[in-house]
Amino acid sequence: MSVDSDPTGVMPECPDAGPVGQVILPRMHDIGGFTVRRALPAQGRQMVGPFIFFDQMGPGEFLTGKGLDVRPHPHIGLSTVTYLFEGEIQHRDTLGSDLSIRPGDVNWMTAGRGIAHSERTGAALRAHANPLYGIQSWVALPRAQEEAAPAFVHHPAATLPVIEDGGARLRLIAGHGWGARSPVETPSDLFYADAMLAPCASLPLPDHEERGAYVVEGEVTVSGDRFEAGRMLVFRAGEGLAITAGPKGARLLMLGGAAMDGPRHLFWNFVSSSRERIEQAKADWKAGRFGTVPGDDKEFIPLPEERVSVRAATQAPSAGSPTS
Repeated sequence: MSVDSDPTGVMPECPDAGPVGQVILPRMHDIGGFTVRRALPAQGRQMVGPFIFFDQMGPGEFLTGKGLDVRPHPHIGLSTVTYLFEGEIQHRDTLGSDLSIRPGDVNWMTAGRGIAHSERTGAALRAHANPLYGIQSWVALPRAQEEAAPAFVHHPAATLPVIEDGGARLRLIAGHGWGARSPVETPSDLFYADAMLAPCASLPLPDHEERGAYVVEGEVTVSGDRFEAGRMLVFRAGEGLAITAGPKGARLLMLGGAAMDGPRHLFWNFVSSSRERIEQAKADWKAGRFGTVPGDDKEFIPLPEERVSVRAATQAPSAGSPTS
């Protein structure tokens, strides 16, 4: 999926706000005929660890005959991570990958020096109404891996560690934390987890340099402050922090890791430490040098009009396409 030109709002950071340094309020966007809430990148906060993009898709439902239609589009310098709560998405890419992702699975696509892919609702699912609810995030690649060969891996839900402690149940999507490690290989030190908390249950934050939590459902408290669903909390450094669910429980996506090795530039679906490299990627897409997606080669998303410039890592990204 891709960034568009509307920046995400972010609440101001207050010096005495306690362990939560920022509360990011997602804004609504359209991707392939479906509305999403975009938490990253945001004004004042582009990344949490290596996570540079974070979209909540749904919850929503496609009517009979309808579905997600994110046409083929390119990426460089990042990995896309798709994780669903409900529904199914068919992924195809220029490597020849063609499979469906279902709830609890992980699709990890490394763009590296360049890949193109599409995300659709399969033909069989369009025969009836079907839901879609989940998260897509981007992980920026370290400078040494920005030009790596593109790759795609799929990890079924059953292969991911599940940690249960009191009223907390956590599936470790990628990286390490809470005494476990996911089989999903990552380009840098990070953690990414899907946590379900029973009413009033608590979950400690793992010991990583940068840490965040997205409240998917319910509400939580941190050091006595309450936060509703649809908020991304970015925590200050410190040990012994924990999140406690409200009286109806909560679901969270926990994310973060080591700070990136320098700023990143973004334009549309391109991420790079080099402005010149993004210019080359734009030229390559216009010239057709990314290749075609087998089984989905009849259409594509054109490069957005260049009415805004590439921006540095501390700002909201530039782009021009309302689709991903």
